[in-house]
Amino acid sequence: MKILVAVKRVVDYNVKVRVKSDNTAVDTANVKMSMNPFDEIAIEEAVRLKEKGVATEIIAVSCGVTQCQETLRTAMAIGADRAILVETTEELQPLAVAKLLKALVDREQPGLIILGKQAIDDDCNQTGQMLAALADLPQVAFASKVEVADGKATVSREIDGGTETLSVTLPAVVTADLRLNEPRYVTLPNIMKAKKKPMEVLKPEDLGVDVSPRIKTLKVNEPPKRSAGVKVPDVATLVAKLKTEAKVI
Repeated sequence: MKILVAVKRVVDYNVKVRVKSDNTAVDTANVKMSMNPFDEIAIEEAVRLKEKGVATEIIAVSCGVTQCQETLRTAMAIGADRAILVETTEELQPLAVAKLLKALVDREQPGLIILGKQAIDDDCNQTGQMLAALADLPQVAFASKVEVADGKATVSREIDGGTETLSVTLPAVVTADLRLNEPRYVTLPNIMKAKKKPMEVLKPEDLGVDVSPRIKTLKVNEPPKRSAGVKVPDVATLVAKLKTEAKVI
């Protein structure tokens, strides 16, 4: 069984994000970039399934600029067997990425597609669900445990007040939550091996997909700075302030 895993190149989670002076977008110039943490969890889960003998091949896919090759090399260092880059300088929105992935799913025919539940740059949390709809496949979002056997995936996911366990027939789409696993440390020998693994570079037009943006960003602002807190001497004063100043009670 093939497993297809989508990975995204984003601003590293340790970097303090800054907005451009003209408020058009986030400033990514000379900023450290890395693999989206949720996608790293997705790759790790695919590798663990392969180690259990469930999968025979892992294909990592990324859509975006040429530098996404670095992200794919990281995915192959973790354990992916080969990679596909859909290269474009166009701003890619969730629907465009879902259409590109759908075209690759049609071509590769994977038994399982794993994505991170969301990217930490736009926080859309849409691509996995859109892909499942376009490809007409069953889906489980926010997976915290995945088991594959007898042509089915049994997936546990957290919901309000507990855990829900679902069984879906393969092929299916699964989006990974933080609790699914902890990605392994990438060793230097595996980084060197990843350089020799095959990577295919395609264009959106090769897949017959129009990736033109459907949504226009009007303005990007940094969140307002938090004001300093206030200490009160007793509960009565706190209640009075909540009534008269905050007006929340």
